[in-house]
Amino acid sequence: MILHFIAIGVTVSEDSCLKVPKKFGEKALRLVRDLKIINNKLKIQQTKSHLLIPLYNKPKPAIIKKLENSLQQMELTIYNFPKNQKLRPTYLDLLTETIPSGLLTGIPRAIDFIGKIAIVDVPFELVKYKKDIGEAILKAHKQTQTVLAKSGSIKGIYRLREFEFIAGNKKTTTIHTEFGCKYYLDIAKTYFSPRLSTEHNRVASNVNENEIIVDLFAGIGPFSILIAKKHKNVKVYAIDINSEAVVFLKRNIVMNRVEKQVIPILGDARKILQEKPLQKADRVIMNLPETSFDYLGVACKALKKEGGIIHYYSFVNSSDKRQINKILSIKKVREVSPYTFQVVIDAQIQ
Repeated sequence: MILHFIAIGVTVSEDSCLKVPKKFGEKALRLVRDLKIINNKLKIQQTKSHLLIPLYNKPKPAIIKKLENSLQQMELTIYNFPKNQKLRPTYLDLLTETIPSGLLTGIPRAIDFIGKIAIVDVPFELVKYKKDIGEAILKAHKQTQTVLAKSGSIKGIYRLREFEFIAGNKKTTTIHTEFGCKYYLDIAKTYFSPRLSTEHNRVASNVNENEIIVDLFAGIGPFSILIAKKHKNVKVYAIDINSEAVVFLKRNIVMNRVEKQVIPILGDARKILQEKPLQKADRVIMNLPETSFDYLGVACKALKKEGGIIHYYSFVNSSDKRQINKILSIKKVREVSPYTFQVVIDAQIQ
């Protein structure tokens, strides 16, 4: 039986409709997307008990049979659907048309955007669809020009990761903006995580005027430069062992006009603090979670005699039971793997 839904006072259009009870709504949506018969230009409607899904046109007999075999209760009808006002489909919306419904739950939700580069972690079961994932990200995020897939874990003293190009322009350099600061970088040669942006701002906001800060593992400068932008009367010694990172650090210092506050230094932080006389610090930043403990001794020696603050970053497993005394705060920064978190400890050292 075909029902005709007529909106009073509105010109009726011949929009085909699949009507299903709400309890079958999700299954029906996956099915019509797999069959490529859903009309995304029209807005899905619902009543108290049913979902009304717009179709491109009346399905062919073979399609109707598939619908009947998959859905216990369904009805094909006609409905006057409003146009979908969504400005742009999400990349997940786009992928529902190319990836089988059984694999949709594996689509990576987390995307790291660094400037005009998007970085995604493609699970093994979706490797054959990585090009589709890349193209969908480009379509959904117009500011993005390059999509890279992670192809390994972070390794080495420079904390670098290998990437695979999957869509857009083949490049690894970009300019990233964060809290009013601009950072030029090459993600293949330097370490940078946009997921630490809140932490960069938190530390910078805690700094007081006239402080002396030592950033032991400064990288391209997200801690050092933001501190200098927020506080005109500070001095920051920005140290890094990666010569490529220091090249970008120097460029970023100039680009953000903080040459008077930030002093870039190339070398191993331990040797620098042992061999090169720097002004004693009020605050030390230790953002090298993998091996920060090995530098804790020199970090303490870098502080003024009356003491100061250390921002100590490390990875801890949630099953670890540790007793930590005399700290200002301890905070989870992010989850890096199941049950393992990056944490920051702000400690007052006497």
